[in-house]
Amino acid sequence: MKLSRLTPRPATDRTSAEAFIRANTKLLNPPLVSVIQLYLAEESLPIWQKTEEEFGEMNVPPPYWAFAWAGGQALARYLLDNPKLVKSRRVLDLGSGSGLSAIAAMKAGAASVLACDIDTLALAAIGLNAVANATTIDTTADDLLGEDPPNTFDVILVGDLFYERELASRVLKFIEAAPDSALILVGDPQRNYFPRGRFEVAAEYQVPVARELEDVDLKKTTVWRGSKVH
Repeated sequence: MKLSRLTPRPATDRTSAEAFIRANTKLLNPPLVSVIQLYLAEESLPIWQKTEEEFGEMNVPPPYWAFAWAGGQALARYLLDNPKLVKSRRVLDLGSGSGLSAIAAMKAGAASVLACDIDTLALAAIGLNAVANATTIDTTADDLLGEDPPNTFDVILVGDLFYERELASRVLKFIEAAPDSALILVGDPQRNYFPRGRFEVAAEYQVPVARELEDVDLKKTTVWRGSKVH
């Protein structure tokens, strides 16, 4: 379904990236979190093709940011329904994509959110989506999975990142090395490399998704909780 985000890509001009996003997506409401608006693709194949045509020479990855994936929708819904988990806390959103979970965290009252994604088109999308939802989100293109987890975050969000073996291994290693005080929240429909038995179930949702991406209209998706002290 997805390719790896392990290797950073060359930077894309921010203005060009934003223009591309505006031209090829629409402000839509993810069905499970309709209070949030995102610049999303209405169909998968055209945006995939246009991204390749316009940015292929820069080796920009496919437009994962243009879709509200099941794990991100479930995680966002859970945060909005349980705002006390992030209220006045510092949040890190790994592999943020569209920024859906990051936006939900801010709307739930987080003190700050850092959205991390090495795809510069995704970072541009996060910026546009944050403005569309009247939120302020910090972003970074740094590959944080190559570093020790910082102790400056109270909550770490992981939405739909267990789809590729090496990436899943790095994400799990990052989580395992996180400070004991950090609350780990994972939104995932148990994709191929999800570490079964590692997390506790916090909530389950039937998430409306695009059949052309997931081969189903509704995908059972779980929010998992992994923390030593919460």
